Amino acid sequence: MASGSPVIDDLSHPHPQSPRGTHWQLVSDQVMGGVSAGEMTRETVDGRVALRMRGEVSLENNGGFLQLALDLNPDGAPMDASGWKGIELQVLGAGEAYNLHLRTEDMTRPWQSYRADFIANPDWHTVRLDFADFEAHRLEAPLDLSKLRRIGLVAIGRAFDADLAVSGGRFYA
Repeated sequence: MASGSPVIDDLSHPHPQSPRGTHWQLVSDQVMGGVSAGEMTRETVDGRVALRMRGEVSLENNGGFLQLALDLNPDGAPMDASGWKGIELQVLGAGEAYNLHLRTEDMTRPWQSYRADFIANPDWHTVRLDFADFEAHRLEAPLDLSKLRRIGLVAIGRAFDADLAVSGGRFYA
């Protein structure tokens, strides 16, 4: 059985803080010269308090992403998630595909991650993403859940208007 709190964020703390003592950040491809632009807000969406990412994902200038990122420990240290089976999120969107990216302390480049995709439908629903289904992106190392550092909810890879609302996330066994 997994140890530690399964809660990633239940939106019980002031925006943009999570119960883990870390803060959500909006990251765009502008960090590498792209032109995608968005915003991160906390608001009530269809009756639920939610973290919301909205914006335009553009492929111009070799760009193509917007991301809500959260470190899992305040000091940047890894956490051991090996006792959990995966991550579940309560999401709402406009029927678009998004990614959940995982980063571990083994990664040396910003473009490396382990990725799984999900659809954010126009009604609140829970998506479960098993760690076994994550695929390595631009790295060879297998996913080592004992070294998990960061998660990212990502609108990526195609030009579109992103609108993703998340009302909570947790690890599940």
